[in-house]
Amino acid sequence: MDEDFPRPKGDAATLLAKEALDSYSQDELAARIALLEAEIERVRAHRDKAAAHRLAADALFRPRTD
Repeated sequence: MDEDFPRPKGDAATLLAKEALDSYSQDELAARIALLEAEIERVRAHRDKAAAHRLAADALFRPRTD
């Protein structure tokens, strides 16, 4: 599984955090913020979907105490 391996250093978020922003205009910065906020929402939705999937699996495979 992919979880068995450490995440590679230099993923997209790390690279973005290191990028100099001095050359960006106000409009470019606003567009970048909007794009990043949309990506945050996409990641949150995926996280929530994965959590719901995990809860369903846990409920399905939980030992019965009847």
